[in-house]
Amino acid sequence: MTISREVKTATLVISGLILIIFLFNYLKGENLLDSSRRFYAVFDNVEGLDTSAPVTINGYQVGRVQEISFVNELEGKLQVMLLLDNDFKFSKNSEAQLYENGLIGGKAIAILPAFDGDNPAINGDTLKSSLKPGLSELLNQKLTPLQEKIETMMVSADSLLNNINDVFDEKTKANLRSSIAQLNSTIGSFKNTSNSINDLIKQNEEKIDNTLTNVDRISSNLSSITDSIASANLAQTINNLETTVGKFDALLGSIENGEGSIGKLLKNEGLYNNLEGASKQLEQLLQDMKLNPKRYVHFSLFGKRPKLYDADGNEIKDKDN
Repeated sequence: MTISREVKTATLVISGLILIIFLFNYLKGENLLDSSRRFYAVFDNVEGLDTSAPVTINGYQVGRVQEISFVNELEGKLQVMLLLDNDFKFSKNSEAQLYENGLIGGKAIAILPAFDGDNPAINGDTLKSSLKPGLSELLNQKLTPLQEKIETMMVSADSLLNNINDVFDEKTKANLRSSIAQLNSTIGSFKNTSNSINDLIKQNEEKIDNTLTNVDRISSNLSSITDSIASANLAQTINNLETTVGKFDALLGSIENGEGSIGKLLKNEGLYNNLEGASKQLEQLLQDMKLNPKRYVHFSLFGKRPKLYDADGNEIKDKDN
């Protein structure tokens, strides 16, 4: 049977249309010859997610993003259609998480499967959605407090510089220059002094050596003396000293208690009063001897009898006379 040219042309056109439709849908991420499962997730913001973006489970790609559309134009929520080529089973309570795929900022969807024993997810189910912070967002979270601290520090530094400028006026700067110049002069004087000391040391190097030799000899002699002291019987000497101190302490105790002659002399008030009275009488006697020496000393070349006096100093007349 002969096929006409019109039939061949129609067949070719229809085949071309079918191929174009298949390629168009394939480029959109939909394989018309494959029985893939479709799931949905709703996000407030997809943050640059594109169609044909990978869908992964535990890091393994199991599908792609098929379509992104608005759920409700009044709310602005976005519905993402996920086309899964894998028949991996997971619970309907699983979660679709939007995350950053790589450092260049590409987005992808990760299904966090739940194995809680609930009914498995079936074609057309809507999964819970979540957003995983990307590297840029984490950097913003970390850098924002740092930026605030840097700004605060810059403000403080600016205030400090202003205060420094206020303090370092022209007079202060002049004083500071003068002080630096004086410090430089002082350093020069120290340098000259150190040079003089070095010259002095060089000139008296022999004397310094002799002095150090003498010091070494003195230290040797002191070492010998300390060795002699160490070898002496210091323990017996200390014991004797302790015995002597004990006896002296006992003697002081007996004196304090009024024992012995010294103790009685110090503690006996009657003896003290008698001694005081005797000293007063002795003083009166000496005073009387100075005033009336004739009462006590009689001298006569011819043997004349001495005159007699009473206790009041009156002459006593002899009856024979």
